[in-house]
Amino acid sequence: MTFSAFGVVKLEQRKELNMRLKNKSALITGGTSGIGLATAKLFIAEGARVAVTGRDETVFDRVKAELGEHALVLKGDVRSIDDMRAIAAEMKAQFGGLDIVFANAGWAFPSALNDIDEKLYSEIMDINVKGVVFTLQAVLPDLHEGSSVILNTSFVAQTGKHGISLTAAAKAAVRSLARSWSYEFLDRKIRFNAIAPGAIDTPLISRWGMSEEWVRDRKAEFAEAIPAGHLGRAEDIAYAALYLASDESAYVIGTELIVDGGASQL
Repeated sequence: MTFSAFGVVKLEQRKELNMRLKNKSALITGGTSGIGLATAKLFIAEGARVAVTGRDETVFDRVKAELGEHALVLKGDVRSIDDMRAIAAEMKAQFGGLDIVFANAGWAFPSALNDIDEKLYSEIMDINVKGVVFTLQAVLPDLHEGSSVILNTSFVAQTGKHGISLTAAAKAAVRSLARSWSYEFLDRKIRFNAIAPGAIDTPLISRWGMSEEWVRDRKAEFAEAIPAGHLGRAEDIAYAALYLASDESAYVIGTELIVDGGASQL
């Protein structure tokens, strides 16, 4: 099979792309805050029916209000195959199948090699790697031919920064999954791609348990190290996900789109 079998968007069709995800159904894991929530809002604005997953039920009412009637907010832990199968069953019942999956749920925590213990190792590897595997195992039977799957990696897998080796290794594994699965599911014309966010201004760093002053100082340090001169926004990643989710990227297969303000490239 050649990649031409996946089709292209003809110029005369572009006038119809103002709703680039019209009649498509999407699942976004880790979609109740940050990148996932911003992506859900954009997908809905582009015509998609969207389901987001999360673990913190205390935010569900707020997220439902923000996303509106076209969205489902589902409780589930990507580390649990039972949870993900239940979510897949709900998606099947509500949407009839899936066209887009954004495996966005993840976790990062800075630690030097000697500070890595079993708990941290399990958290980083299980959420970032096992979570992606279990998500895809659960939804695979319901993915329509020609679906787009987007895996969330990270720019840290492109660099050798101090104290982030475990997260970098986990995200490098996810990058490898995007390549391998791209080949594995060519016969179903399912496209797998990855997005590698840089330092994005989301609630993640605030969940490390540090003081507000520490968080503020670290964000300032991150911003100074970025060629673009500032932290990225969740919307920056959402727009990249929109491109990979839409038919405009029909010829993009197995790649990783790095969105980091030049941090890993310059």
